[in-house]
Amino acid sequence: MIALGGNSLSDKSGTGSIAEQFSKTRKAIEYLSEFIERKCNICINHGNGPQVGNELLRMDLTYKEVTPLPLGLCVANTQGSIGYMIQQSLQNKLRKMHIDREVVTLVSQVIVDKNDASFDNPNKYIGSRYSKKDILKLSEKFDWKIKKQESNKWRRIVPSPMPRYIMHGKSIKALVDRGSIVIASGGGGIPVYSNKNGNLEGVDAVIDKDYSAAKLGRIIKANQLWIITDIDSVYLNYEKKNQTRIKNMDLEQATNLYENGTFQEGSMGPKIKAAMHFLKHKGDKVIITSISKIKEALKGEAGTEIRN
Repeated sequence: MIALGGNSLSDKSGTGSIAEQFSKTRKAIEYLSEFIERKCNICINHGNGPQVGNELLRMDLTYKEVTPLPLGLCVANTQGSIGYMIQQSLQNKLRKMHIDREVVTLVSQVIVDKNDASFDNPNKYIGSRYSKKDILKLSEKFDWKIKKQESNKWRRIVPSPMPRYIMHGKSIKALVDRGSIVIASGGGGIPVYSNKNGNLEGVDAVIDKDYSAAKLGRIIKANQLWIITDIDSVYLNYEKKNQTRIKNMDLEQATNLYENGTFQEGSMGPKIKAAMHFLKHKGDKVIITSISKIKEALKGEAGTEIRN
């Protein structure tokens, strides 16, 4: 199970154009092909924070001319568009490798709790990064909720409920088991809930893709979860003078560090929490690394490995 960070597909410092995203996606596939070379069965989900943020910004700028879409539908749209870019790039790579495997993208719904605490306390970063001065202007104009993510880097935040149930799991597992490469629960999945009549309804939120990947990994009975982010390893005292790489952890160590508040919420914290969930439900190991370090991480020379 591979959780592919949204920034692996969209450059932080770029314009966010489709040409840029396709170029970045093709580069990402070159690194992911290491798993194909090893004949792994693969399921991929991906982030969509930069992309869904851009969708919302477009609507904020054009709402007088075009009726805005709800956030859940923006997730569905980006799930389709990003899935298309990954799928096409993977198909082209497989042709070059002379490998006959199908790539399938599933538009996936994920059930959440309508009363999840995150609806009252939004904490999921989306969209571009801004200086405090610039984002304050946008937040006043468009009524955004905002939060500082890094030094002088501010972003918009939205609700991010926990995934309770990944839909279409049996179909995803059947495809993965037959050797198809499946892209599912993109952007964490389209958040839905069951109303009082038992019918599904969409909800305005974005689900953390790492949590969904951990749950989906359980469903397909994956033995490994790879969390691909923009940092090559997990670090203690990250971005401080005494920063040190964590090469290996067991589940108990990871749990203790997480519960002691070692890892920043909105950054490494959710990734460690997702790793803990995956390992508690019979996963073998979790690797956290960057897209360019996959080959080294497969050899144990990069990344952070967490095992039971």
